[in-house]
Amino acid sequence: MVDTQRDPTRPGSPAGQQHDAPAQPLAIPEADDFWQGAQRGELRLQRCSVCKHAYFPPRPFCPACSSRAVESFTATGRATLYSFIISHVPTPGHTPPYSIAVVELEEGPRMMTNIVGCPQTSKALALDMPLQVVFRERGGATVPLFEPARSAP
Repeated sequence: MVDTQRDPTRPGSPAGQQHDAPAQPLAIPEADDFWQGAQRGELRLQRCSVCKHAYFPPRPFCPACSSRAVESFTATGRATLYSFIISHVPTPGHTPPYSIAVVELEEGPRMMTNIVGCPQTSKALALDMPLQVVFRERGGATVPLFEPARSAP
């Protein structure tokens, strides 16, 4: 018996279904400000009004002190590369090679993203390299990605 979950050549197999566009972001009320900000070219985060802890992903309470007194704010968009892998596997919306990265935002939170605007090699990507946010349309949504920061003139 063929396992259709693992046989991408079998018609109708979930693993064999091809989609050209990436999946849409999950719409949850707590993330509305984040996605609306992305459409305007702003990286929006949340911060606790009590303990001042900045965090991502959006949620209705502070992960540090559990307070529900939270506010949204526009982040600087500056980050450093915390971790990454380079994938050579085609996936919807991505042409290999592409990076799957975790960046540490200047405000403190970490975010999973892709690095763009440079070769997708371990020589071009270096841990702790300075990055800046850019926004791109992907599958009907504007998403924050990161590229190497430009040097100040």
